[in-house]
Amino acid sequence: MDKKAATEVFSQWALIGKDEGMERGHAASVNAMLELALPKVNDNFTAIDLGCGNGWVVRLLSKLGASHVEGVDGALEMINKAQNVDSKHKYSHGFLPEWKPKMRYDLVHSMEFLYYLQNPAEMISIIHDEWLTDGGVLVAGVDHYLEHKESLTWPEHVGVHMTTMQISEWKDAMKSAGFTEIEIHQVATKDGFPGTLVMLGRANHSNVLQ
Repeated sequence: MDKKAATEVFSQWALIGKDEGMERGHAASVNAMLELALPKVNDNFTAIDLGCGNGWVVRLLSKLGASHVEGVDGALEMINKAQNVDSKHKYSHGFLPEWKPKMRYDLVHSMEFLYYLQNPAEMISIIHDEWLTDGGVLVAGVDHYLEHKESLTWPEHVGVHMTTMQISEWKDAMKSAGFTEIEIHQVATKDGFPGTLVMLGRANHSNVLQ
């Protein structure tokens, strides 16, 4: 089966309203991720959501105290939908890792995005070095990982590329990128689902070679 670009699939999903189901399906995991991450950032923090879809996490972060929050996604129809329902926040259409932000953020959030990349570890390093303020926090969640056996059929079922990594490899990617205070969690477990795998860490730019 030929693989489609994930951005193409998600644009199609936006057109048929499937993004709303994604929002409902991911809400428990995202809420748990933010409960872990937000105590680690200052009040009036700045934030960006990678793979923001229709922008629901951007709007949530705004309600939770972000002084500036924006989103980026490679699926054009997702960005169109976000902009149509929310004129208050900035939504950018961009392909990652090539797209570059114009500022650094205190919090980078990502849910169900990283494994669509050919090299998720490279993106984690770029986030550390180029996206986060010194001491800023990355919280990233993935449902497709080696220990979640049911998810291993997803690339064929959805027809898109997914990079399959085990929990220890995700943790190693955080370490290699230079993150400190690294935490690995599995949240929103239920009914045989081993949970969304969450990587959490603080940027330490003294770890970056100048």
